[in-house]
Amino acid sequence: MAAVLDSVRAFFAPSIFTIDAENPSDVVARENLLDRVMGPDRHKKSSEKIRRNRIPAEGLALVARDRDGRLIGTVRLWNVEAGVNADGTPINALLLGPLAVDSRHGGKGIGSALMRAAILEAKNRGHGAVLLVGDAAYYERFGFFAEKARHLVMPGPFERSRFLALELTEGWLDGAAGMIVPSGRMLASAPVRRAA
Repeated sequence: MAAVLDSVRAFFAPSIFTIDAENPSDVVARENLLDRVMGPDRHKKSSEKIRRNRIPAEGLALVARDRDGRLIGTVRLWNVEAGVNADGTPINALLLGPLAVDSRHGGKGIGSALMRAAILEAKNRGHGAVLLVGDAAYYERFGFFAEKARHLVMPGPFERSRFLALELTEGWLDGAAGMIVPSGRMLASAPVRRAA
């Protein structure tokens, strides 16, 4: 019953959050949120291997903020090559994740709003497909299905039924097969200082 009441309250509540571009001052809050929501093993996931030492795709790191400007949700998308086509040409795509919302703000549509904003922005920027590893029952509402990712694999363990794809351009992943590999910009590393 409490869940129903929370859903009703969320439906009738005035806008309690905004979706915004992530900025450098969000890093600590974002990482703390991800640690709380995803747990201590989040860095061991196959998706993390793709994201490690990379910068999100241009304009595709989004956050949700509460009325006071505090970060309460995050989603980021990353440039990848989604295997190759029949000619052996790499297929450019995006890998979405992680999507996380502060548990104190669950049931308010924040995750859905972040997803819709991320998909729209990716499409507006000319991307052809988005991949993710996640709960099919949740992500199907946004058009993600396992069928389009059936011949693609992650670089490490993953559950086939949770590996999903959304084509932003029809036919983008036709014939795609092979491993997902990172293709985005690398993080700039700090210069190494040697002791004198």
